[in-house]
Amino acid sequence: MFSSDQVGAVFFDVDGTLVARTSSSVFLAGFLGHREELAKAEDAYATGVLDNRQVSELDAAGWAGVHEEHVCGWLAGLPLVAGIAETVAWCRRNGLVPVLATLAWSPVGSYLADRFGFHSFSGPQLETAEGRFTGRVARHFDEYDKRDFALAQTRELGLDPRSCGAVGDSRSDLPLFASVGLSVAFNASTGARTAATATVDDDDLRGVLPVLSKLVTTTR
Repeated sequence: MFSSDQVGAVFFDVDGTLVARTSSSVFLAGFLGHREELAKAEDAYATGVLDNRQVSELDAAGWAGVHEEHVCGWLAGLPLVAGIAETVAWCRRNGLVPVLATLAWSPVGSYLADRFGFHSFSGPQLETAEGRFTGRVARHFDEYDKRDFALAQTRELGLDPRSCGAVGDSRSDLPLFASVGLSVAFNASTGARTAATATVDDDDLRGVLPVLSKLVTTTR
């Protein structure tokens, strides 16, 4: 629950941003047996050779027959950057709503939101039947959907997108970077650095706080 004291929102990417040096999908593919194939597909997405739908369908096929209850146990070992809990707490103290805006599968967003206290999360959905994944995508979700999700969140919260920020690292963040008032390229690709209003390289997410503080000082 957020009060009228909120001054903005911050949209955090997951893969390559909160998840260090890899993606949650590649990490989980290590348990599913298609890690190398997916890593190559994600590299092809980053360079524009494949689109998000193609990568998602390739990844989803590797989930066929896996029981839903296994995922949380695997996610406990997800390689995360330091300082996530502290950054979320700082946002809340300063009237900034912390939101996950991500292309990671919905079980990943749900896990991270519950663990760290993010307000909400986005992402594609894997199809399930009788508690197991079918190997198909139930809902696709690309970089433009990510932007639209974030803008819908600002409307729901009664905020101006110009009072909001985004923290990300790659191609999937570019439409969102262009739609908010402040964008931070965190340990990012060249394209994200070029598009962002600020760049931070750090092993700890708290490195973005001096930049995010501008959202607080300009709206209070």
